[in-house]
Formats: sequence, structure tokens, C-alpha cells
Amino acid sequence: MSATRRDVLIGAAASLAAGGVARAAQTEWDYASASDLAAALRARRISSVEIVDQTIRRIETHDGALNAVVVRDFDRARDAARAADAALARGEEGALLGVPVTVKESFNVAGLPTTWGDPHFRHFTPAEDALAVARLRKAGAVILGKTNVPLWLSDWQSYNSIYGTTNNPWDKRLTPGGSSGGSAAALAAGFGALSLGSDMGGSMRAPAHYCGVLAHRPTLGVAPRRGHAPPGGDATPPETGLAAIGPMARTAADLALALDVIAGPEEAGYRLELPPARRNRLADFRVLVVDAHPLAPTASVVREALASLVQKLARAGVAVSDKAERLPDLAEAARLQARLMSAYWGAGLPRRAYERRFAESDAFSPKDHSLAAERARGVVMSYREWLDADAARMRLRREWRELFKEWDIVMCPAAPTLAFPHDHSTPLEARRLRIDAKSCPYLDAQLVWATLATTPGLPATVAPIGAANGLPVGAQFIGPSLEDRTPIAFAGALAREFGGFTPPPL
Repeated sequence: MSATRRDVLIGAAASLAAGGVARAAQTEWDYASASDLAAALRARRISSVEIVDQTIRRIETHDGALNAVVVRDFDRARDAARAADAALARGEEGALLGVPVTVKESFNVAGLPTTWGDPHFRHFTPAEDALAVARLRKAGAVILGKTNVPLWLSDWQSYNSIYGTTNNPWDKRLTPGGSSGGSAAALAAGFGALSLGSDMGGSMRAPAHYCGVLAHRPTLGVAPRRGHAPPGGDATPPETGLAAIGPMARTAADLALALDVIAGPEEAGYRLELPPARRNRLADFRVLVVDAHPLAPTASVVREALASLVQKLARAGVAVSDKAERLPDLAEAARLQARLMSAYWGAGLPRRAYERRFAESDAFSPKDHSLAAERARGVVMSYREWLDADAARMRLRREWRELFKEWDIVMCPAAPTLAFPHDHSTPLEARRLRIDAKSCPYLDAQLVWATLATTPGLPATVAPIGAANGLPVGAQFIGPSLEDRTPIAFAGALAREFGGFTPPPL
């Protein structure tokens, strides 16, 4: 029997009476999708105040062990919920009217600190919402708070000296990923139906894989990044040609819903009309599988999960193959991404630190094309060299366009391993990641699978496909440029056929 409003309120009151601390009674709403919550609110099955209060109680109960929602805005969230209920009573509509959500700490939210994990900006409080946050609010979403990040969003783990370390809901000894790890952990724990994240080197995709949730990195430029910029300066972020913002959720339908809310150019009155998905029925998709990268190993459990899914797809009538003549050179794309990302990072270095990087770059032989060497060169590349790199990226985009004439989806790992133990050792460049029996450079391992979509600016959806060793396994589904609805639709078709999100054992 489903829970009613009365059940929710009685359960909460009983928990208060029993222990003096609000322990969230399990209800049907804890893992409800944003779409289902919006429908229930319109039908008056539950009020926004009730669902927001229930979500807040759940955060207060479980987040002490997870540390995902590190900036809480509960008083204003309750005010917004009351306003949403009043709007619903007047017959007003909004795609997310009354639905509780979170956003990554790196997004500006008026009246809340934006630090990017840097203590120097502990008290930086923007006066205006990021454009994507403002669009969530306009659609009626209730902002519960902000989720944890690594320092300057520069790690695949989520920890900093201001807010501490975020743990994975599946195993608190493990990272939830980064830099959108707080958002992934919050979704997996039932702390709101949606979250807003950002991604350059897999910052939404890896956490979604580690925590068993979904994320969509849109086609480059589809979702505006204004208000997602380093703290203390202009709200318009520097253009990297690599960074994107996007939605994270527990269902593919919610990814599509949230993308519709935040997508489109900054100019008021303009709307971006993305084309419909190429296919909707699972059996109609044409899927190319890539399960090995030439520059870094991938754990056997990840490859086995992909192989198992391939077998299921074949039995379901999907045209699936691991053979493609037109697949772009993955090694060259990864080297290109290493140079471009490092150029962006190097531009922000203090002058003396930047000047020291020339010697580090010169220490590598011109014949050395390791990712470490490419990163070192990228930090100090000239504008002439950057233009050459950008021209290579344009060629790469053309190659992907040709590939997608034959295929609808390229399916590959989201990351090379399952969620791994916390490792805050410094420097980052010296870290190693154990992949089966091999010890691999941390930076190389974390970046290679992200580059497939990031370098050419393609849309990519990550969704859970199974489990291994008690942990979730996700896969990355890359689609054609501006056809964001295609990989989202594929993730939705997979969930309908084989199952989707599974809650962790909190």
C-alpha cells in the first residue's frame, strides 16, 4: 500500500517522539523521480511542504555519514515549498513546481557561499543565481542546498578543507567521485530528485558510475555556464571549449526534463529546439561498443559488465558490434585533450609557477607522447600551438560525424574502475590507481574514457547497467552532436528493458 500524506507526517512524528531526533520514515517519495513528484504534486497526492520536509529529515538522518549536502538552505527551501503549494492551488504550472533539488557547490546561488573548496573564498556570497539555477527556480524547483566538490573542481574525488570529505553511499570507505561527487552521492541517498553538475574531464560521468545514478553531459554549449565560474570574479566563465554543465538524476526521463529546463542560449526569448531521439525502441538502436583504450587499462569487472550488457542487447534484437572502420584514433584524441585541459589549467597559474613549467615541459623528449608529456606541453603552449590543437579538434568532430552516420550510440566505460578508496595524497600527479594487477598513473586512468565525448564536444549519458563486488557499474553512451535526446532515450530504453537505478543500503 502506498504512503499517504498522513502516513508521512505520522511516521515523522513517531520518530521524533521515540528518539528526540528526526529520523526519516521510509516512504514511497524518497526515491520518486522528479517527473512522478511533479505529477503527484499537481494531483494533490502530497504537498511540496510535505515532500520538502521529508527530504530534509532524510538529509538530517543520513548525511552525517555521507557529507554530500554541505551548504544547506532549508529555511528558504521551506518558504519556496509553501509558495509552490500556493501556486499549485491557483492552478499555476511549472515543469518542476514544488520538486526538491540540489546543485553543485560551484554554481552561484544568491545568498549562499560559492567557494569551489578554496578557503580564500569561504565568505564569497554572490548576489545572483547562476543562469541554470535561475531556470530551475523559474520552473518551480525548490533548492535544498549545495553539494560537495574537490578544491577547484580538480579531482575525481570530492573533498576540501572547508567542507571535508564526501563518502560513497554504497561504501563509505570509497569516494563517490568528483568533481560532482556530492551531487551523485546525494541522488543515490535520496536527497532530492535532481541535481545540477558540471563536467570537463568526466566530473559528472564518473560520479554517476561510482554511485549508480544517471548524468548527462550535454553537447558543448547547449546549456549556458554563466554563474558557474571561479569565485570572486566575473560570473561569465572563461571559454575552454571543453567544459559543460548538465543534469544528474535517477531516471533518464528526469535527465530529459531537466535538460529542457536549463538548455538554450543566454538571450531572453530564445529557445533551443533539440532534435528528437533517433530511436525510442531499444531494438531499433545501432550500438558500437568500445571497451578498451590504448593508453590505459580498464578493470575486468567493468569490461565484464559491458560484455554482459552486450549479450542482453543482442538477445533483445539490438544491432550491436565492436567493429568500426571509422572510429577516431582514441590515443590521439586523449593526447589532444591532455594538452587542451592543461592549457586551461596553466592559464590560471601565478606567473612564477607558470614560468617554472617551461623547464618541466622541456624535460620531455620531443618523441615522448605519453599523456604526462602532453600535459606538460599543454600548460605552456603558445596561441599558435593552441590553434593547431583546435584545428585537430575540428578534424576529430568531422570524424565523429562520419561515424554517427552508421551508428546511433557509442557505448564505452564511464571510468576504468569501480568506486575506489579515498586517496588524498599529494601531489595529484604522483598518485597511482590499481587496475586489476596493474598500477596506473591516476591522471591517465581518470581521463581516458572522459575524452571520447569531451574533446569533440559530444553529448554523453551515463546510466547504471549492473553491479560488481557490491558496487554499481555504469556505462557511457555517446551520441551525435546536438542529438542529446538520443543517448538519453537509449538509457531510458535500457532501464525499461533491464532495470535502472537501485538504492544503496543506507
